[in-house]
Amino acid sequence: MTEVVIVDAIRRYKGALKSVRPDDLGAIVIKALVDRNPGLPLEAIGDVIFGNANGAGEDNRNVARMSALLAGLPETVSGTTVNRLCGSGLDAVSMGARTILAGEADIIIAGST
Repeated sequence: MTEVVIVDAIRRYKGALKSVRPDDLGAIVIKALVDRNPGLPLEAIGDVIFGNANGAGEDNRNVARMSALLAGLPETVSGTTVNRLCGSGLDAVSMGARTILAGEADIIIAGST
């Protein structure tokens, strides 16, 4: 059976980034992950899955996809945005793990904005 592991994690701090748009925030996180893991083959990323609770107006779009594009990931990397309110980030990570376990991807970026 395939083993799923979390290789790296980044967390924002105490609302310091509350004025940053969710897709820009996601791009910051993706860029930081890529910089911290220089051997990561970007073309091998199967999906970016982000939770975004209660997106509205300009924030009501596919935040994961926009974050991936803003971070400079290849256009072939898809993005999925999940809205499960308070459980959005946890659900995004769970979806990523299930995607790997199902053999549909080897590398997933997952979290919440």
